[in-house]
Amino acid sequence: MKGHVLGVKMADSEMCVRSSRELWTILLGRSALREPAQIEAELERNWERLLFGLCYYKSPSSSSVDKLKADKDIAQPLKDFGLRISKLLGLDELQSVQILQCYLQEDYRGTRNALKSLLQDERQSQTLLLKIADYYYEERICLLRCVLLLLTYFQDERHPYRAEYANCVSKLEKDLVSKYQEQFESLFKAEAPTWESHGNLMTERQVSRWFQQCLREQSLLLEILFLYYAYFEMPPPDLLVFTRMFKEQGFGYRQTNRHLVDKSMDALVDRIGYFSSLILVEGMDIDFLHKCALEDRTERHQFSGTPDICKDLDQIFLTFGDIPHHGPVLLAWVLLRHTLNPDDSTPVIRRIGNTSLQLAVFQYLTTMLQALGSTGNNCTASTARMCIYGLLSFAITSFEEETLGSQQHLISLACEVLAAPSLAELFWETKPEMGLGMILDAAMGMFPHKIGPLLQLLAALLSDKSTAKKVYSFLDKMSFYTEVYKHKPNDILSREDETLWRRQVPKLLYPLGLGQTNLRMPQGCLGQVVPADQGYVVHWHYSYSSWTLFTCEIEMLLHVVSTADVILHCERVRPILELVHKIISTDWTVSDCLLPITSRIYMLLQRLTSVINPPVDVIASCVNCLIVLATRMPGKVWSSLHHTGFLPFASTPPTNMAQSISAEGMRAGNYGNLLVIIEQPRGEYPVTIAFLRLVTTLVKGQLGSTQNKGLIPCVLLVLKEMLPTYHKWRFNAYGVRERIGCLILELIHAILNLSPEGESQDSSPSLQSLCIYSLTNTDAGRAVVNIMGIGVDTIDVVLAAQPSSGGSEGPGQVLIQTVKLAFSVTNNVIRLKPPADVVSPLEQALTQHGGHGNNLIAVLAKYIYHKHDPALPRLAIQLLKRLATVAPMSVYACLGNDAAAIRDAFLTRLQSKTEDMRIKVMILEFLTVAVETQPGLIELFLNLEVKDGSDGSKEFLLGEWSCLQVVLDLIDSRQQGKYWCPPLLQRAALAFLHALWQDRRESAISVLRAKEKFWDNLTTPLFGMLPPPSDTTEPSVLETCAFVMKIIGLEIYYVVSGSLEQSLKDTLKKFSSGKRYEYWSQYVKSLVCHMVETEGDGMRSFAECQMLVSAWRMLLILSTSHSDVMQLTEDATRLKLFLDVLDGTKAALLVPMSLPCLRLGSMMATLLLILLKQWRSVVASAPNVLTPLSMMLESVLQADQQLMERTKAKLFSALISVLQIQGLNSGEISQLPQLLLSVCKTVQDEALALMDSTRHVALTGGAPEDKDSMETDAAPRLLHQDQRDGVCVLALHLAKELCRLDEDGEHWLVVLRKLPMLPSMLSALELSLRLKQNLYFTEAALHLMLTLARTPQGAAAVAGAGVIQSVCLPLLSVYEMSANGASQNLGFSRKSQDTPSWPGVYRLCLSLMESMLKTLRYDFVNEALDFVGVHQERILQCLNAVRTVQSLACLDEADHTVGFLLQLSSFCKEWQFHLPQLLRDVQVNLCYLCQTCTYLLHSKKMLHHYLQTKNGDMLPPGPLPRSQRAPQTPSKQVGVAASASASTSTSSSATSSAPASAGSAPGGSEWEEAEQKALLAVQCSLLKILSKTLATLQHFTPDCCQILLDQSLDLAEYPTLFVLSFTAPAFDSDVAPSFGTLLATINVALSMLGEVEKKKEPASISVGTFASSEEVQALKSLLMFTMENCFYVLISQAVRYLRDPSVHLRDKQRMKQELSSELSTLLSSLSRYFRRGSPSSPASGLLPSPQSKPPTPGAKAVPEGQEPFLQLVQAFVRHVQR
Repeated sequence: MKGHVLGVKMADSEMCVRSSRELWTILLGRSALREPAQIEAELERNWERLLFGLCYYKSPSSSSVDKLKADKDIAQPLKDFGLRISKLLGLDELQSVQILQCYLQEDYRGTRNALKSLLQDERQSQTLLLKIADYYYEERICLLRCVLLLLTYFQDERHPYRAEYANCVSKLEKDLVSKYQEQFESLFKAEAPTWESHGNLMTERQVSRWFQQCLREQSLLLEILFLYYAYFEMPPPDLLVFTRMFKEQGFGYRQTNRHLVDKSMDALVDRIGYFSSLILVEGMDIDFLHKCALEDRTERHQFSGTPDICKDLDQIFLTFGDIPHHGPVLLAWVLLRHTLNPDDSTPVIRRIGNTSLQLAVFQYLTTMLQALGSTGNNCTASTARMCIYGLLSFAITSFEEETLGSQQHLISLACEVLAAPSLAELFWETKPEMGLGMILDAAMGMFPHKIGPLLQLLAALLSDKSTAKKVYSFLDKMSFYTEVYKHKPNDILSREDETLWRRQVPKLLYPLGLGQTNLRMPQGCLGQVVPADQGYVVHWHYSYSSWTLFTCEIEMLLHVVSTADVILHCERVRPILELVHKIISTDWTVSDCLLPITSRIYMLLQRLTSVINPPVDVIASCVNCLIVLATRMPGKVWSSLHHTGFLPFASTPPTNMAQSISAEGMRAGNYGNLLVIIEQPRGEYPVTIAFLRLVTTLVKGQLGSTQNKGLIPCVLLVLKEMLPTYHKWRFNAYGVRERIGCLILELIHAILNLSPEGESQDSSPSLQSLCIYSLTNTDAGRAVVNIMGIGVDTIDVVLAAQPSSGGSEGPGQVLIQTVKLAFSVTNNVIRLKPPADVVSPLEQALTQHGGHGNNLIAVLAKYIYHKHDPALPRLAIQLLKRLATVAPMSVYACLGNDAAAIRDAFLTRLQSKTEDMRIKVMILEFLTVAVETQPGLIELFLNLEVKDGSDGSKEFLLGEWSCLQVVLDLIDSRQQGKYWCPPLLQRAALAFLHALWQDRRESAISVLRAKEKFWDNLTTPLFGMLPPPSDTTEPSVLETCAFVMKIIGLEIYYVVSGSLEQSLKDTLKKFSSGKRYEYWSQYVKSLVCHMVETEGDGMRSFAECQMLVSAWRMLLILSTSHSDVMQLTEDATRLKLFLDVLDGTKAALLVPMSLPCLRLGSMMATLLLILLKQWRSVVASAPNVLTPLSMMLESVLQADQQLMERTKAKLFSALISVLQIQGLNSGEISQLPQLLLSVCKTVQDEALALMDSTRHVALTGGAPEDKDSMETDAAPRLLHQDQRDGVCVLALHLAKELCRLDEDGEHWLVVLRKLPMLPSMLSALELSLRLKQNLYFTEAALHLMLTLARTPQGAAAVAGAGVIQSVCLPLLSVYEMSANGASQNLGFSRKSQDTPSWPGVYRLCLSLMESMLKTLRYDFVNEALDFVGVHQERILQCLNAVRTVQSLACLDEADHTVGFLLQLSSFCKEWQFHLPQLLRDVQVNLCYLCQTCTYLLHSKKMLHHYLQTKNGDMLPPGPLPRSQRAPQTPSKQVGVAASASASTSTSSSATSSAPASAGSAPGGSEWEEAEQKALLAVQCSLLKILSKTLATLQHFTPDCCQILLDQSLDLAEYPTLFVLSFTAPAFDSDVAPSFGTLLATINVALSMLGEVEKKKEPASISVGTFASSEEVQALKSLLMFTMENCFYVLISQAVRYLRDPSVHLRDKQRMKQELSSELSTLLSSLSRYFRRGSPSSPASGLLPSPQSKPPTPGAKAVPEGQEPFLQLVQAFVRHVQR
C-alpha cells in the first residue's frame, strides 16, 4: 500500500493488524479470500482476539505511551492525534493509533495531502475525532459479530467453512463464557463518560451515543452467550450466577446509566431482556428434562443432584414477577421442579407458576419471537424458537390445557415457534397426543365452527413438500363437524342426559350452495354434546373433506358479498386463502386438487373490490394466491384476471407512444380506486405490494406480445401514478416505503430484461419501449435518479440504525437493493434507448453539473465508500462506465474538489488484497473506458509526474497514487495464480493496458516501457500452455492472451523497429525460438475447430474466442511486413502457419447455417487472403490449396448472401491468387467443372443484381458512394455497388483465371451451355457502358471475354451471345466527343495504365475485337466492320493524336487501334466493299502515323522536349510501364494486363517500387535517370506502333512476289500510299508521307540496332535501363521486324509506281536512281551488321507474319548475303538498275 504525506506505512493488509470489519468481511466470504485454507489461516491468526472479545481493546497506560513515543515509523502528527483519540475513547494509545491507521485506510474520505492540514486545524480535527469514534464503535461491534458468526454456523453442515469455524470454536470453548460474562458485567456497571474525564468533545450527544453503543454491545454479548449455551450444557452453579447477575441488572431495566435511556433505545433494552430470559431457560435444559421425564429417568438431569442450588434459585424466583421477562424463566423453573421432585415444595411451585401466568407468559413469548425474527440474525431467532418449542410442548404435556390460559394465545405462540426450520417435520413425526399435537387437537375440536385457529396452525406446519401433502390429506379426511347451538333444534333425537344427539333428517350445511358446492349431513348422524355457557357445542360424527367445505365457504361469501354479513364471512375466508397460498407455493402438485377454490378467486376479487368498504386483507390474500398461480401459468391467470376489472385497463387500445404516455383512454380499474380511496388514507398497502408482485410475475412469465400490450395500463399506472410520488404517501409502518420502491423497480427491471423476440413489430408501442420512453422523458426517470441520489451516507445511517446488521431483510438491505435496482434500470435504459438527436431529460438529470459536487456523477462515484454490500459500489461504477461512454460530459469535472479523494478510494480498493474481486474488475473496466472517453479523469488516475531529462526532454515518472502501479503488480508474473490476482482480474488489467496502447497514451506507455521486466511480465501468458479447447477453459484466459498479442502488435506497428526496447526484441526472439508461433497457430486452429464442433451448444465463450482469433490475425498480418522484428522468417514455420489458417478457415466456413461460425470464418478468410498475397513463395510450395478453397466457396454460396458478401469476395480473391501462384495441376483438374459452375452462377446472379441496382440508381439519381472499406464484417450493402473488391468483379476475374488454365476450353463450353451467364453479363455490360457506370465490372467482364476469345469455341460463344450488340453502340457513351468533333484530350488520364479507367475500357474493347477477329476470321468480319464504322471518328483521331500527345495512355490506345486495324486489314476486299471511304482515310492516316513515329524516333531531342513541355507526366509511376516489358502477342499482352489488374487487392503492387528518391532530389542523377526511363518507355511504344503500322500497310500494298512476277495485276485495286519524294520526313501534317519516310524509317531502325549492339555498357541511354538480355533480344527482333516490313512496303510501292502507266517516265527514272543509291548504301550497312552475327529472324513473337512473308530459316547466323529479305532487296536493286 502507498505511504502518504505523513510517512505512515499504510496498513498493508498483510503487514498490520486487520481491522475487525475486514476480518468479519473475510469470515463472511465476501472478500477475495474464499478458500477454506485461507479462512482457516485468518482464524488461526486472530482467534485470540476473538477470545478476548471487547477486552482486546485495552485501557490507556503509561507504558503504551512510552512505546508509542519510541516508535520511529509513525509520524509525529499521528502520534499526537492518537493521544487525542485515546483520551476521547478511553483506549490504549498504541491501539488508538492503530484505529486511526485502519480508519485512514478504510473510511477516510479525503486525500492524503489534505490530512496534514486537517490534523492541525482544531475544528476539522474534531469532526475527524468523532468519525473515528464511530469507526471504533463499529470495530467493537464487528469483533463480536465475528464470534456470533462462528457460533451460528459451526455445526451447519451446509456451510462451506463449517470445519474451519468448528476448529476455532473448540479453541474458544473453554474460556469464552467467563470472559464474555465479565465483559457484560463491566458494561452494565460502567460509569458514563463525562467531559471532565474524556475531554470537552464528550458532549451530551456523544454520551448518549456511547450509551447506545454500550447497550448494543450488551445485547450482542448476551446473544453470543445464548447461542453458546444452545450448543453447550450450562452447569447448575453457572445458572445461579447468571440468575443473580440478571436479577441485579433487572433484565436490562436496571442499567447503571438508566437515566440515559431514551425512546430510540427501548428496542435494545428489550433485546437484552429477551436474551437474559432465553439464557436462563436454555440453562435449565428443558428439552433434556422432557426426554428424561418420558424415559422416567429424571435423575440423569444435571439439576437432580443439586438441592442446594435449587433452594437458592427457589428463593430468588420467589422474588420475581415484576418484569415481563421473568415469565418464561418462572414457567421453565416450575416445569423443572415439578418434574424432578413432584412432591417437594408444591406451594412454592404453584406460587411461581401463578406468577408466570399472571405475567401472560405465552403472549410475552409470542412478542419476543416476533421481535427476534423481524430483525437480525435468523439463526438466533430459530435457536430461540427451538428453545421455546421445548418449553411450550413440555408445558402443554405436563399441565392441563385449560389451566394455561387462552387457547388463542397458545396457538399464536405455536405458530410463531413453528416458523423455525425443521420443526414442522418434527411435529408430524411425534405422537399426536404429545406437546403441540394437543393444541392441534383442541383446534380441531372447534372446527369448522371456528375455522381460523386450525388453519393458522396448519399453515405454520407447512414447510416443505412432504408436510404440504400431510396437511392436504389431514384436511381432506375430517371425521368431526362441530356446531354451536343456542337452543336445541327440532329435528334431533337425544338421550335423556343430552350427551348424544341424533339427526332425524338429512341437512344441507350451506343453505345457498348448489350441487358440488355443498355438504349434506345424512340422516341418523350422531353428535356428542358438550354443554357450553350459552347453549350446546355438538361434535357430529360426520366424514367430509375440508376442501369441499372451503369451496362452500367461498361460494357463501360470493352470495353474501353485498350484505351486512360480508365482514363476518371475510374473517372465515381469509385463513382459507392464506392456507391455499402457502400450500400451493410450497407444493405446486397439489394445485390441481385445489382448482375449485383457486378458480373462484377471480370472481371473489371482482366482487370484493367493488363493494363500498372493501376488505383489504382478503383482497391481498386473493392476489397473493394469483401470484403463485401466475408463476406456473401466466397466460391463464392473465386471461382470467383480464375480465375481473381488478387491473387497470384501456378502454381504447393505444396506437402510438404519445397516446400511451398521456394515458388517454386508460382506466385505473378496481385496484386503482382501492389504492386512492382506501390504502393511501390508511397508510397500509398490502394490496399494492401484492399488485406489484403480480404484475412483475406476469411480465416475467414471458406472455406473448398481445398480453404484454394488455399490461401497458398496469405499467403506466406504476410509472405515472406510483413511481414519481410513492415516497410522499402516508405510511404507518417503518420499511414499507422502501419495500414498495424496491418492488416498483423490480417490475421495471423485469420489463427491461424482456427479450426483444417477444415484442411484436406493429406500430403500437411495446411494453419495453413504453418503459424506456417513460423513464427517459417523464417524471418516472427523475424518480429513479432521485433513488440513485440517496447516497452512501444515508444508506450508512439506515444500516447503523438497525438493531443488528447481520440480517438480510432489514430496511437497510431493502434500501440497498432498491438503489442497486435503480442502477441496473438506468444502465439498461441508456443501453436500450433508441438513438436521438436531442438529449433526453433523463440524460440531462444524470449528467448536469451541480454545485459543490452534489451532482449525480459525484454521488455515484462516492458509492465506492460503501462497505456493507460489495455489489452496490460495483453497480455504481458500472453505471459510471456506461455514462462515461455515452454521455458528452467530463466525469472529472463533475467530481469537483473530491476528485483526488475519490481516486484514492478507488485505488485503495483496487490495491487491497482482500477486496472483492468483482469490484476490482469493474474499476479497471471503468478506467479502460475512461482512457478513450475521459481524458481528464484518466490523467488523474495515471498520476504521472513530469521531470525534465538531462537532454532537455521531458521524462515521466509514476506518481504516488497512480493506477499503473496496481496494474503492473497485477501483471507481474510472480503474482500469477495468487488468490488476489485471479484470471478475470489479470484480464481486466491487460484490457486497460491495451486501451492505453490503442489510444496512444505516449506518456503512460513510455513509463511502462521503462519499467524493468515489463515486457517479460506482459508476455508471460503467451508462454504458458493452455488446456486444449475441448476442456472447459476459463474464457478470460483467452482474452488475456488476445490483449497481450494486440499490445505487442500495436507496439511493433507504431514504433520504428530500431527504437524497439531490447527486452521486447529478446522476448520476440524467445517466442520464435520457443516454437510459440507453431504452438499458437495450432491452438487457434483447434479453438476454431472446437467452436465449430460445439456450435449447436450455444457457443459459451464465442466472444472471447473471436477476440483471440482477431488478435492472432493481427499478429500474423504484421509479421508479413515486419518479419525481421518478429523473427518469423523461416519458410517451414510460415508454411505450418499458413496451413493452420487454411484449415481453420475451412472448418469455420463449412457450417453455412451458423452465423457465429461464418463470422469467424470471415475473419480467418481475411488473414488467409493477406498471407496468400504476402507469402507467395510459401504458398507455391504448399500442398493443394485449391481444393479446400473450392469447398469453402461451395459452402459460403449456400449461406445468407447479404452477410457473406465480403467473405465471398475474399474467397474469390484467394482463389485468384492461388491459381496465379500454383496454377492447376493434374489432380485439381477434376475440380474445375464444379468450381467453374459455382463461379459462373455467381457471375450471373451478381450481374443481374448489378443491373437492377444500376437502373435503380439511374432512376433515383444518386450514385452510391464507393466506400472501399477493409472492415472484416462491414454492414451488408443494400444496393449492389461496383467495387474493385466486390464479389461480381472478383468472380469475373476468377472466371478469367480459370478460363486461362482451361487449355482447350471444353469445361467452359459445358458451363456456358448450362448457364445463360454470357447473356446476363453482356446485358449488364451494355447497361453499364450506356450509363458509364460500374467501371470495375465493365473492365473485368471485358477481360474475361478477351480470355475466352483465345479459343475458337470460346470466341464463337462470345460472338453468339451478341457481344457486338452489347458493346458496339453503347461504347460511344464511354468517350464523349466535343462539339467540334475532337474529344477532349482523348480522355487520356495521367493515371498509371494499370488503373481502371474509361479510356482503358475502350482500349479493352479494341483488344477484344482484335482477338475475336483473329480467332474467328471470316465469321466475325461483318461485326468488326460494324465496330470500325461506328467508332471511325475515334479511330482516325487516335491515329492523328500521336503527333500531338505522346503520353503513354495515348500511345497505348494508338497501339491497340493499329493492332485491331492490322487484323482487319487482312480483309481488305470486304472493307473496300462496305466502307471504301473509311478504308482510304485509314490508309492515309496510317501513312502519316508512320511518318510521325519515324520522325519522333529519329529526333530524340525533339521527343524529349515534347514530353517535357506538353505532357507533364515525364515520370511514370513505375520503373517500367507495362508496354515496355518483354513484347508478346497482343492477346498475350492483354493477358498480362488482365493478370496485373486481377489481383485487385494489390493493384498497387505494380507501383509500389517507384523510385523513392525521384521526387526528393530533383536535378540529381536519379531525376535524370527517371527522365531517361520515361523517354525510353515512349520510344518503345512508338516503335511498337510503327511496326504494327507497317505490317498493316503491307496488306494495303500489292504482294511483292505477285507484283514482280504477275504482269496482269490490277493496279487500280491498290492505291499509292506514299508520294514520290525522297526528302527526310518533316514533323508537319502538310508534308505528305513519301519514299523518304520509308527510307528514314529503315535508317532509324538500323541506327537503333547499332546502338543496341554497340552500347551494351550500363551507362548507355537506350539499353542501360533494360533489365535482361531477353528484353534486349526482343528489342532487336522488333527493330528487324520493322525494317523487314518497311523494305517490303517500299519495294511493293516502288514496283507499283514503276508499273503505273500514269506516272511520268522521268519520275520513274529518278525514282530508280534514288532507290538504287539509297538501298545500296543500306544494304552495305546491313551486311556489315549481319557479319557481326546478329539474329536473323524477324520478331515473329510480337506480330503475326504477313501472309506473303518469305519463310524464315531457323539458323541464327547465316553466311553473308543469305538473309532472305536481304536477298529480296538485292534482287529488287538489280531489277531497278536494269
